[in-house]
Amino acid sequence: MKEYLICIDSDGCAMDTMNRKHDLCFGPEWVKQFGLESVKKEALAYWNRINLFSKTRGINRFKGLAKGLKWAEGKGYTFEGLDAFITWTEETTELSNPALLKVCQEEKNTCMEEALLWSIHVNLAIKRQSESGDGPFENVKEVMEQLNQEADLAAVSSANAQALEEEWTKYGLKNYCQELLSQEAGTKAECIRGLLKKGYKEEQTVMVGDAIGDYEAAVQNGVWFYPIVAGQEVESWEKLKDDAYPRLKKGEFTAEYQKNLLWEFENALEGR
Repeated sequence: MKEYLICIDSDGCAMDTMNRKHDLCFGPEWVKQFGLESVKKEALAYWNRINLFSKTRGINRFKGLAKGLKWAEGKGYTFEGLDAFITWTEETTELSNPALLKVCQEEKNTCMEEALLWSIHVNLAIKRQSESGDGPFENVKEVMEQLNQEADLAAVSSANAQALEEEWTKYGLKNYCQELLSQEAGTKAECIRGLLKKGYKEEQTVMVGDAIGDYEAAVQNGVWFYPIVAGQEVESWEKLKDDAYPRLKKGEFTAEYQKNLLWEFENALEGR
């Protein structure tokens, strides 16, 4: 509908839910589902490190699980079918519950079945948590409202479709978006590629995210990346509105500008 396109990640970027989801849902359900109680404290610390406080921040849940299970294997645990599950996370074109269910229906693999159960339990835990609070970071709704006056906005997230729809509807963010694209719609790179086919120019498109995976999805499509810096989310959103987007309109969102943004972004992750 408009000349410019802004793609926006959800958890940890627009929504202040990422830490809570991993602290209360992803990590604990991983320990429970795979029987890691004897190393629970160490396991949860590792889970948060790879999912929140390192350059793998924002990794897809199944890729994160593969890393976690490989770590647990090093602690003496065994998981029947782990190698096949890891291979699936590396080769599949869709990392989602439906895609994993299809594999489970085609061949017997205990690890994959446990992974699917874990993911389902995570979704249920997230649903319970979303009923009790959280929401977008401060000023996100106001910034999106202002940006939407001149640009098309689309959610591009690796969250599951139900959670994305419920959260963005509940907090009024959906009103400013032309699309809500979740893990079921494909990888972030695939989602951006699909949006570009609607006629947007690469140099007039920005992926807004809080993780290296968001940057990589942008690079794969030749579009710009704007980081929401961990621990500086409110300031990052203000800068998007007051500095980055005006630069985009004037053709001044350059490689050098993005390089400086990336330095701040990566330095914040390495320092956590």
